[in-house]
Amino acid sequence: MRIRATVAAVSGALALSALAVPVAQADGSAASAYRADIAKVKEAAHSATSGKSAFSTAADEEPMPYKLNASFSNFKIAKTVKLGTTGQVSVPVSFTLTHGTEVDITADDFFVDAYIYRGSFTTEETESESELFGEDFSTCTATSATVATCKGDIDIYLGEDVEILNSQAGTWRAAANAVAINGQASTGGDLDITKIGFVEKGGLATTLLQRASRLTVNATPEPVKKGKTITVTGKLTRANWDALNYGGYAAQPVKLQFRKNGASTYTTVKTIKTTTKGDLKTTVKATADGFFRYVFAGTTTTSPVSSATDFIDVK
Repeated sequence: MRIRATVAAVSGALALSALAVPVAQADGSAASAYRADIAKVKEAAHSATSGKSAFSTAADEEPMPYKLNASFSNFKIAKTVKLGTTGQVSVPVSFTLTHGTEVDITADDFFVDAYIYRGSFTTEETESESELFGEDFSTCTATSATVATCKGDIDIYLGEDVEILNSQAGTWRAAANAVAINGQASTGGDLDITKIGFVEKGGLATTLLQRASRLTVNATPEPVKKGKTITVTGKLTRANWDALNYGGYAAQPVKLQFRKNGASTYTTVKTIKTTTKGDLKTTVKATADGFFRYVFAGTTTTSPVSSATDFIDVK
């Protein structure tokens, strides 16, 4: 899984007379120059042993950043995200950044970002294996001297650059962090990490990353005499992020529904389960002209889906 930059830039002029004006996004090349330093800051903050503060105190044996006076709230992200096997999916996020008056979010070396993670927020494995960020930096809009609203994207890549595995489908949690470099960026020398502010918060929201599903239907024979047997087949498949294809989804309940020609609503005829290969097959009696379809309600790991409709002409 490719791990991208852990922060987003916030810069631009901020004055009380210019509130609600978007804070300009920092130049990408300038921000990228800080990425290595930011990674060091985050690593230092997370390296505190159990029972220790993640921020510098007089008793700390290792240098730590000080706790930045900032917090995150009102985090919004889609409840579910459907992912196929190719391409890029950008998931919009928004959140509120609240900070002390001493925190200069207009500084060129102040950064803030949001990301999603899987598992425990504090484990080393989570940080190195299961975090997804945006490629671009978030932008923020000041609404007061101490509050800004921020927006960005979580970018997920599928295909040859796959960043997520089948085992990681399901619940992911949102987090955000902010760092004030305060002119301490290293230029070949040592980085005085104790003069850098850092804050991070997990569990801000949740989203489901789901494997996209597909569903087919075919009712035969066509046409059919009234009272005769109709056979309705289909197949339920879902994205395989490991193999980059779609495979059958076994042992899943699927509803067979019928809509009489001229009607506007569907009625569930019966519910059947898919075979080990995701196949569906059942029979019903022909009663009237109409449309058949299969409907899958979805699971935590797999998106819901309805098949196209198949019309049956009953003579």
